[in-house]
Amino acid sequence: MSATIDTPPVEERERNLEEVETVTIRFAGDSGDGMQLTGTQFTNTSAVIGNDISTLPDFPAEIRAPAGSLPGVSGFQLNFSSRDIRTPGDQPNVLVAMNPAALKVNLSDLEDGGTIIVNTDEFNKENLKKAAYASNPLEDDTLKGYRIHRLPITTLNIRALQEAQVKLSRKEMDRCKNFFALGVLYWLYDRPMEGSLEWIKSKFAKLPEVARANEIALKTGYNFADTTEVFTTHYTVRKAVIAPGKYRKITGNEATAIGFVAASQLAGRPLFYGSYPITPASDILHELARHKNFGVKTFQAEDEIAAVCAAIGASFTGHIGLTGTSGPGVALKQEAIGLAVMTELPLVIINVQRGGPSTGLPTKTEQADLFQAVWGRNGECPAIVIAPATPADCFHMAIEAVRLAFKYMTPVFYLSDGYLANGAEPWRLPSIDELPKIEVKFADDPTNFLPYKRDEQTLSRPFALPGTPGLEHRVGGIEKQHETGNVNYDPENHHFMVLLRQAKVDRAAQDIPDVEIFGEKTGKVLVLGWGSTYGSITSAVEKLQEEGKSVSSAHLRHLNPFPSNLGEVLLGFERVIIPEMNLGQLATMIRAKYLVDAVAFSKVKGRPFQIREIVRKVEEYL
Repeated sequence: MSATIDTPPVEERERNLEEVETVTIRFAGDSGDGMQLTGTQFTNTSAVIGNDISTLPDFPAEIRAPAGSLPGVSGFQLNFSSRDIRTPGDQPNVLVAMNPAALKVNLSDLEDGGTIIVNTDEFNKENLKKAAYASNPLEDDTLKGYRIHRLPITTLNIRALQEAQVKLSRKEMDRCKNFFALGVLYWLYDRPMEGSLEWIKSKFAKLPEVARANEIALKTGYNFADTTEVFTTHYTVRKAVIAPGKYRKITGNEATAIGFVAASQLAGRPLFYGSYPITPASDILHELARHKNFGVKTFQAEDEIAAVCAAIGASFTGHIGLTGTSGPGVALKQEAIGLAVMTELPLVIINVQRGGPSTGLPTKTEQADLFQAVWGRNGECPAIVIAPATPADCFHMAIEAVRLAFKYMTPVFYLSDGYLANGAEPWRLPSIDELPKIEVKFADDPTNFLPYKRDEQTLSRPFALPGTPGLEHRVGGIEKQHETGNVNYDPENHHFMVLLRQAKVDRAAQDIPDVEIFGEKTGKVLVLGWGSTYGSITSAVEKLQEEGKSVSSAHLRHLNPFPSNLGEVLLGFERVIIPEMNLGQLATMIRAKYLVDAVAFSKVKGRPFQIREIVRKVEEYL
């Protein structure tokens, strides 16, 4: 079987190497085709070369959907560039489709005139039916206007492995076809294979025949692209110009885990992580479990309630008490979080947000848990709420969460989301001197000790470790008497303590940085965002500014309390637009607190904002 491309035949094909600035590729196939692995390997190689990178893995929600079905499609989008980029790209330039379902699910996202590399072997009658195609899209006008490379990837891969006398079953050989496709893309975009070859050798060290099969598949795909007439041009992307330093590729979940380990070292306190597995937060547990050498203790509990209660117990004993989950897990934890508010302990709650409500879209991203974090408990139950803006920023905001929790003796919510958690970008390793100090003071003087006597500056209560002689005190969920901490049902005392706990959280505003403006401090439009909308918002505003438009942006990493200067910033613009992956939760908070007629720009599709979507919305108000 030969490979073909929909271009006019030429007698001689010259091998051209063309330089491009930015490329966006999407790998798509069945959930068993190894698309996440393929995308990750391409990402790692591009990072080593020195390109700036941004990724968007897209997992199917089903544990194992039927092979070849639309719900079972798995995708991985990668944007790599010779300049600074902030998103995985609006539209792929290249779509690698391993079967008809992958083509159908992803074709609408491909740019006009984009490149499609398709595995023709999978376009049989059965798979076309599973993908709900009435006819073969490779034989009708479905792909008109695209540049199509038709490769029999399955056949070419099997043939190469059989000729090499690889001692694996046909099914095992077929699992290597993702590396054949990776080899094709490595040649097409001038990537070296050495990194992936080393990874294969290490990964399959105990399975030498599997390692050999994958090595052959990768090299065969590369050589096929190099020696056949399918591709007349390949492309190169230069190194990105970035600040000096040592970099590594990092995902948001990895950065979150490493950030909390760093916070533990900065605070000089052991870290305890109580968690119950849940998508997309489980990788934090996996990563933290690898760092026992830093004194990290991880506990996989029997349920969400046990996980948070164990973390509260750790906080009580002077550990960094940390628990992590997604929105449904936070719902189960809320009563216990109320206990941490009442007992005023420095608990940190990670919420890697996903599509909801209930099970919802467990593998897709959303920002719909802001209200849950700020107001989601019974009674007047305030907590500090922060949110990282990028995968690398997860590291720094993890440290910030611990710093605020200890300084103000209160629970802190850390709102990541599925886009940040699974996405990756280059991260410059900071020096120790760049990191903030986390000061932890324990009460040790029994003279006149009162467990709820307040610090004049922060209103936090003293941190008295259990077992310290003379510092015995009550803990529990029933209302405390001011200063003494005794159980108290007096209505005036309850009213006072409710106000005091709220005032303590409000005081944190004195200890967080002012919100910064990207662009002019006054103008027609301010685009205000939080969390993972940062990249799309900043890129969109930058584009509009280059066109001479009066547009600025600001991004909130502290959501309760807000930065002290936020009200002043908002008043400097005629219109405030707030893009969110929810139905306007931050917009509601801004309108309520500052009486600003903010425009909610909502997207609740399980996917992040595209740059062009925000550009179009802003242009409505210019």
